[in-house]
Amino acid sequence: MFCYQCEQTAGGKGCTQVGVCGKDADIQSLQDTLIFGLKGIAAYAYHARELGYKDEEVDGFMHDALFKTLTNVNFDLNDHLGSVLECGRINLKVMELLDQAHTAKFGNPQPTPVDTGTRGGPGILVTGHDLLDLYELLKQSEGKGINIYTHGEMLPAHAYPELKKFNHLAGNYGGAWQEQKIEFNQFSGAILVTTNCVQVPPPNTYLNRLFTTGVVSVAGATHLERGDFSMLIEKALSLPALPEAKGKKITTGFHHTAILGLADKIVAAVKQGKIRRFFLIGGCDGAKPGRNYYTELAEKVPQDCVILTLACGKYRFNKLDFGEIDGIPRLIDIGQCNNAYSAIQVALALAKVFNCSVNELPLSIILSWFEQKAVAILLTLLYLGVKGMRIGPTPPAFLSPKVFSVLQEKFDLRLIQTPQKDLEEILGVNRA
Repeated sequence: MFCYQCEQTAGGKGCTQVGVCGKDADIQSLQDTLIFGLKGIAAYAYHARELGYKDEEVDGFMHDALFKTLTNVNFDLNDHLGSVLECGRINLKVMELLDQAHTAKFGNPQPTPVDTGTRGGPGILVTGHDLLDLYELLKQSEGKGINIYTHGEMLPAHAYPELKKFNHLAGNYGGAWQEQKIEFNQFSGAILVTTNCVQVPPPNTYLNRLFTTGVVSVAGATHLERGDFSMLIEKALSLPALPEAKGKKITTGFHHTAILGLADKIVAAVKQGKIRRFFLIGGCDGAKPGRNYYTELAEKVPQDCVILTLACGKYRFNKLDFGEIDGIPRLIDIGQCNNAYSAIQVALALAKVFNCSVNELPLSIILSWFEQKAVAILLTLLYLGVKGMRIGPTPPAFLSPKVFSVLQEKFDLRLIQTPQKDLEEILGVNRA
């Protein structure tokens, strides 16, 4: 933390102005949290705007909130906490806006099995989050003998009717973003990066067939003007063909409209004791040790429980076979990180059916956080008053001990422990 007036580390040797010209650690913590949340909102607002959807309140909040983070504006802890929760409200609004934009353009997602193998022939692998880029690429590459594959957060694209109608949308290749250096090197075709979550290629690997578009750019890769994929298509046709290889089917596309179509079955299964609890296990994935927790937790969830998941954290367990309960899948992939909006709509609808609050539902939320959109979603859940969430694998570095303590007190926010211990606490199992 830097004191701009003293030009020293705030609170350190030589700085005597903390609370006057500098910021104490807790104010800085909340401002950092607010900035991370704003970055998440900006990402969702960007995608919505590309599809023609804007909201003046969202834009206005971003101006006000960024202004509030200036050095000499505000030193009130509770006021900053209020701004952080307001950031959660605005993020809910922008996720709703993006959902409207996606469904208006591409239709409501439908549960869809997706192949994880490859078809023989030229291929293009698309990673990132931008469904509009994928749509334009599918149109421009149609009939050219090229198969298009999704990677990472693009997996849910297969569930949208206006995207799945393209026969050359061939399947999903690989897993989460942190596996790119291995998976991209193994993929013999061309690669398109549409948004963030990109790793810089190692020397002498796939840089010469890596393309970027929109706001993302990688030194040495070819950057394409938005909407023109002719160079990418030409490159793909010049590269070695992918082999014919069978893969496991994984299912995505459980938009809230699809899940609520199963509402009667779900409610009946809960009332009959066939579904004991729902676990929302999702979020951003990463490479640091400790994220195997989410795999182990999913594996240990009892057979009479249903797992909801979203974002790239699902790649920790989405190829496992969890079976069904009375025709209801035990693993329900809601979609991209922004589809947290769908998860919220499902929770609100179930709370209404059972005439209780969301916190009284048989629902446990366990999140893996990493980047800005995960922070924005966490703030949305806190704004909605959701209590008892578990986050991990480590405490967010931008939360000071005091701020984290306040969140624990107000929202019962917890850090993950071990899968076994957390399950025992959630399910009320007596270890003795």
